[in-house]
Parts: sequence; C-alpha cells; structure tokens
Amino acid sequence: MSEHLSPIQALRADLIAERATPREAMRDALAHANSNAGKNVYLALDARRAMSEAEDLPARFGAAAGGREKPLLYGLPISLKDCFDLAGFPTSCGSRFYAEQSGIVSADSAVATRLRAQGAAIVGKTNLHPLAYGITGENPEYGDCLQPRDPTRLTGGSSSGGAASVQEGSAIAAIGTDTGGSIRVPAVLCGLAGYRASIGLAHGRALWRGGVHLAQSFDTLGWLFRDLRDAPLLAEALFGIRVPGSMETRAKVACASGDFLRDCDADVLDGFAEWRQRLRERGATLTEIEVQWWDESMEIFAPIQAHEAAAIHTARTGGDFSHFERPIAERLAWGASITETEIERLRGRHAAFRARMDALLAAYDYLILPCAQVGRLVAGADNSGARGKILRYTTPISLAGMPAVALPAGNREGAGVQLVAARDADARLVAYAAQIAT
Repeated sequence: MSEHLSPIQALRADLIAERATPREAMRDALAHANSNAGKNVYLALDARRAMSEAEDLPARFGAAAGGREKPLLYGLPISLKDCFDLAGFPTSCGSRFYAEQSGIVSADSAVATRLRAQGAAIVGKTNLHPLAYGITGENPEYGDCLQPRDPTRLTGGSSSGGAASVQEGSAIAAIGTDTGGSIRVPAVLCGLAGYRASIGLAHGRALWRGGVHLAQSFDTLGWLFRDLRDAPLLAEALFGIRVPGSMETRAKVACASGDFLRDCDADVLDGFAEWRQRLRERGATLTEIEVQWWDESMEIFAPIQAHEAAAIHTARTGGDFSHFERPIAERLAWGASITETEIERLRGRHAAFRARMDALLAAYDYLILPCAQVGRLVAGADNSGARGKILRYTTPISLAGMPAVALPAGNREGAGVQLVAARDADARLVAYAAQIAT
C-alpha cells in the first residue's frame, strides 16, 4: 500500500486490484477487535459470520456478478453503532433491557442495507452511551468505553465504540450518529476525523429505518474515520452525495471569538490556532466573530431533546424509565413533564436561532470552532459536569442542522476542531476538508 494514499484509498486500491481479498481485510480487522482494556468495543460480534460474509463479497461483486465496477466500500471492514438493526443480532441501544426486549432481529436496518449494497464487510455492532443519550462514552451496564491506545481516557460518546473500533484498527471506518455532538466529540477525543451530515439530507432521513432515534429534530448520521481525504468517498457511499474532485481553498471562514472560548484548555486553544493557521496557509481569509448569542443554545436544545426522547422511550417502556441509569432516567422524566405549550415556544426560539445561523453561513463559506473545551475525559473520574460544558460547543451546530467535519489535531490528542458549512452544503464541506488535509 502506498504511503501517499489515505488508509481507505490504499486498502480499496489493493482490494480492487486483488492484491488483497475481503477475507484478508476482515481477518486483520478481527485480530484487533475488542483490544481496549474493557474488551467492549463491540456489543455484538460473530467472527465466523463476519468472515463468511467477507468471503462472499468477490462472488457478489466480481466476474460472476457481471464484472461491474466494484462499489465504493467493496471489502472495507466497517463497524455499525448498536442503535441500528443488523439481522441476526439484538439491538441494544447500549441497554441490556433493550437488548432483551429486542431479541434477535430478522432484517437489516436501512443503513446496514446501504452498507452491504456498497460492498462493505460489517464487522459488528459497537458500544455506545446508553440510548445514545450522553457525551462521555460511560456505560454502567456494558462497561465504560476506554480508548484502545490509552486506558486512562474515555472515548467520548455517544458513538464511543465506533471511535474505538477505528482507533484499534478493527474497522477502517465506523457508522455513528450525532444528535448533540456524538460523532464530533469522540472523533476529536480519539484523534480521528468525523463527519456528521446535514439534518435535512433526504437520503440520510431514509437511512433511519430500523434505527432507534434519540431526538428526531436533531438526529443525524455520519462517519468516524482516520484521514480527512477519505471524507468524500464515505459521504458518497452512505448518502449518494456527488462530491467535487477538487475545491477552491481561498474561502471566507468565520472563527468563534476568544470570549466564547473562555473555558478551553490550553491544548485545545493551541490546536484551534494551528488549524486556523493551516487554513490561512491554504488561502483562506479568517474573521473572528462574536458568538455569545450561542449561549442560549442549550436552553433550546436540551428540553426539546428530552421531550422527544421521552416520547420515544415512553412508547417502548410504558413510561417506566427505571430500566436506565439515573441521570438518563431523570432527563427522560423531565422531558415527559414539559408541556406542549412550552415545546411550541421553544420550537419558535429554535427556528429563530436556525435562521440566525443560516444568515451567518450565508455571509461565510465555513465556520470553525473547537468540538469541546477539553482534550480528554479521564476514565474513572467524576465526569458528571462534562456534558453541559461540551455541548455548549456542539449544540449551536446541532440546532442549525448543519453538516460538520471534525478535524483531528495531529499530535495534540483530543484538541481537534469542527469545520461547519451551511445546511445541505455537505458536498462542498467534505471536498474542502479533504483538500485542506493535503
């Protein structure tokens, strides 16, 4: 494999040229699976089945299938977040109660179906913060998700196992979800890239069939992976987005101002400065903007999220939230108590906030800011206060429904940033992210 290619480009080239086989790629992936201290990257994994499905790929997409051009994910080992159905396994949503309630499902979710149609070899289903309702990756039932390369660090969540699977090498890319930051935060805390799609992406909405939502107003799908150069291929494979092959890098970029960054660790600020400098070197014009008005985002986001989550889980539990850990049960109970009158008032504020964000991204090509105020979450520490502090950085983008790419910070582990574009400008965003990576 060429050192000048990204990880996915290199493996894909070998698979298509038959210098490697899907079976060999899966064998290598499985050799790294569950290598973190908790041995809990995956909540559902059948190595024999994964190998068998990988072995079938040449027949499905080779000469016997008419010799068609191989699909974008051909033979690539991909992990799937365990809030999506995968035939032959339960769907736990990070909860043993739901795993038992689910039983063995008989049909793939739409996202699993899409992955298979694109030639992916699905390794298994990954750990997550319970109900995808948390940002740390702590799970009292299946064990906290620790980073494979550093057991003192949590992965972040809720797409915790997805990040761990890419970090350990058991998947070359992972399907995650992002409601309030659940792709962006684990991506940067684990030194990875991430991409969350626009909320209104039509194909993205269709992919939720067979998946369990957290809050429909904010839920998005996306990827965790290693190299920004792979973002265009992954976006096209999952969402059918046609991404331009090259992108003008002389862009107008808005930067969150110093006042908003008041609680950032020094490493996070240094990583943010390095990315701003990289953009300037590639021709971008950067302008600091005042974003103190973002501080109302949690006042809008949290109750709507809780209200929608409560409705989903009331339907599944009959309103008995005692099956879940106390912080989540309390959030669900609070969400169930919020009146429709109050929710309608909040939706009005949401619309106004979104319109203001739309105006901002009409004036600038992109927006850049940190994904979190910290670069690490310490395993075993009291992280109960982390959620609100981190979501202050991610929920403005979630409320706006905008696409974002998490830009890893190189040697500064955990100090990555998020690059944001206007809603539905996903193709332009991932093309630009790939361009600035080179």
